[in-house]
Amino acid sequence: MSGIDQAAGGIDRAARLALAHLVEPGSRELGLLVRGVGAPEALILALHGVGVTEAFAGAVRARLNAAGIGPGTGSADAWGELVARTLADTMTERAGQLGARIVTATDDEWPRAVDDLTRVSREGADALRRDTDPPLCLWVRGPVRLGEALERSVSIVGARAMTGYGQFVASELAFGLAERGWAVVSGGALGVDVTAHRGALGAGGVTCAVLACGIDQVYPVSNSAVFERIAEEGILLTEWPPGTRPHKTRFLTRNRVIAAATRGTVMVEAGSRSGARNTLGYARRLERSAMVVPGPITSAMSVGCHVELRTPGTVLVTRVDEIVEEVGRLGELADPIHGEERPEDALDAVQARVLDAVAPRTVRSAEEIAALAGVAGRDARRSLPVLEQHGFIVRADGGYRLAPRPRS
Repeated sequence: MSGIDQAAGGIDRAARLALAHLVEPGSRELGLLVRGVGAPEALILALHGVGVTEAFAGAVRARLNAAGIGPGTGSADAWGELVARTLADTMTERAGQLGARIVTATDDEWPRAVDDLTRVSREGADALRRDTDPPLCLWVRGPVRLGEALERSVSIVGARAMTGYGQFVASELAFGLAERGWAVVSGGALGVDVTAHRGALGAGGVTCAVLACGIDQVYPVSNSAVFERIAEEGILLTEWPPGTRPHKTRFLTRNRVIAAATRGTVMVEAGSRSGARNTLGYARRLERSAMVVPGPITSAMSVGCHVELRTPGTVLVTRVDEIVEEVGRLGELADPIHGEERPEDALDAVQARVLDAVAPRTVRSAEEIAALAGVAGRDARRSLPVLEQHGFIVRADGGYRLAPRPRS
């Protein structure tokens, strides 16, 4: 067995790890290349700048130089194997040091749902909308198996600068979903994200934080305690190798994984330019459930929610049962919401009309009540004793008036 097999479990796996180090996640150009010729051959072509754009080849050279790997000598295959072995060995060793594992599409733990990302790239669009391909590998920390957890999961996303309303809603929904056995996925950011993680942890459930940086980076620092607890009880997940710092565009790139890995996305509070809307957009394009919690129409933090609710296909949700109805098995329906039951609800239509015609202070005969109610006299005479029996009315001076306090 060659060194590359020993270090990374096979040439395909090693090539995927190397390519993930050399190319930013989501690259449509790389995704097409790997699907076309396989990861090992794609690595060789990328290293030699053959069959790829100059921009792609230049980015690969820059990463090679940063990794201290100079120009290749000998055959193309030999150089490809050397690069794959070097980078795969380095990444595997680093994962061990961090208490992490690297999962690729060849592993049983791989979340198959993210493969759907091949369907949402928009050719000819800007880079963010074009480069939506699935990850080549995922760095994972935590005791929970990735694929199994994400099989029954919902993402909760929203504003960083959330209000008290957003905090309450995100916490309640995450807690309730976790109680029902659903994993809660979010991006580990301030505001709604970390509140959702805390809510799931509070219920003793599984939560997954999808990071926009290396697995060894803590961003934001204020969430470090939550991240450590997630690593102990849930899943920390990222596409980027250790040492990668979070950039603005990486958060937007990361959002496609949050949407793809879960059965649906719930947006809780979002301003007009919130990145959470980006995640919801991916959910729609992936044909996942796109759900939004409405907020006060006077709140700037709910403007984005209300705009999204006007988009066809968006589902308004206000409670856990409604979310489960959207993403759960056939027949998992939310109980309808009824108003508070009143004693009058037990009356039939004629009895209700007769009761409406009875005055609180003025005593009226059965005939007067029938005329006011617009019913036959015999129907009034038949209904009035029933209303009296149930405490709605009382007899007085040969007629009827309303009782002071109807009893149920």
